Amino acid sequence: MSIYFTFALTLFMITSVQAGRVMVTLYALELGAQPVTVGVLAAIFSVLPMLLSWQIGRFSDRFGARWLLLIGSAGGAFGMLVPYLFPTMPSLYMAACMNGLLFAFSGPPLQNLVGLQSSLQDHSKTFSNYSLLISCTSFLGPLMAGFSFDHAGAGLACLGLALLLLVPLMMIALWGGILPSGTRSTPTAGGLRAMLSESGLWRVLAVSSLLITGIDLFQIYMPIYGHSVGLSASAIGVVLAMFSVASFVVRTFLPRLIALLTVERVLAYSFLIGAVAFTLVPFLKNALSLALAAFLFGLGMGCGQPITMMLTFSCSAKGRSGEGMGLRTTVNHFTRVIAPVIFGSMGSAFGMLPVFWANALILASGSAFASPARFGRAGEGRKGDVAEASDRDR
Repeated sequence: MSIYFTFALTLFMITSVQAGRVMVTLYALELGAQPVTVGVLAAIFSVLPMLLSWQIGRFSDRFGARWLLLIGSAGGAFGMLVPYLFPTMPSLYMAACMNGLLFAFSGPPLQNLVGLQSSLQDHSKTFSNYSLLISCTSFLGPLMAGFSFDHAGAGLACLGLALLLLVPLMMIALWGGILPSGTRSTPTAGGLRAMLSESGLWRVLAVSSLLITGIDLFQIYMPIYGHSVGLSASAIGVVLAMFSVASFVVRTFLPRLIALLTVERVLAYSFLIGAVAFTLVPFLKNALSLALAAFLFGLGMGCGQPITMMLTFSCSAKGRSGEGMGLRTTVNHFTRVIAPVIFGSMGSAFGMLPVFWANALILASGSAFASPARFGRAGEGRKGDVAEASDRDR
């Protein structure tokens, strides 16, 4: 039953994260913010997850997730209450910071709970279900933010989101005792270097960062490319939506794919499919063909996030899975800070074609990095299989 409680908390908390990011951006634009200010707000969202997630993961291993989730819910609610009371830009900076804190205190602990509350044989199913839920929050959050902003106004929309976060806060206060409590022991022996090297976790984190780079840059540069070839804003929106649709579709079949091909092969093929989609984009000039390319990209990349979550949990040393999830979040958000800057400079200097093809090359290298041969030695140090079918490749 506790896994469903974790899923319910995920629905409320991560939907609030998604809605808060859109709401703060819309509020800033209403207050007359310039594009550079919006960019600063976007960076603030990732700063605290990048800085805190590793330590939060370590804390969850020792003491459990309950207090972390309570702090995250309370902090997120406070953050959205500030711009309701004080409609100024400094209030929005505070809201963005607290939204990042909400994700830092909820993302890694919730991911770790999914692994702790399911058997090794069920990891592919439970992490796939978790990813499907995340896909739903990615749809519900922006939708909630947009409609509430249009129909209730910026201030009341922020107040409504703050009140929404009281739901998980009350759930955790009343029933949080059913969640795993942690080891409550002294800190685990062995430093970060030992943790990364013993089970091959460093390779999983590297693959995860390549995956995040591909997804983020696709979502950033597809609208720019679509505008350059004359697509309307609505057409660009449809193209981007096809990525989410494909991700949702492929995640429903992910456990079967893993059982058929093994987890490493699915991950390697997902990178190859993403690389093909990136390579095709510069040759496509209309909405239909770009939507098909986005759907193809979603079929590939949609597999990657749940698989890297599974591998991170499996490759983490005993009693340090929360720390592993925190490290994954830290690496991913570090990538989100630096990759747009690097490829933005490339696009300004050389145009869009090198950006798409450079990303295709990165994803192709990710396929080689994620191959069964590469993960074979790392697999020997896991606590167990992510899926029983993986045994054939060892």
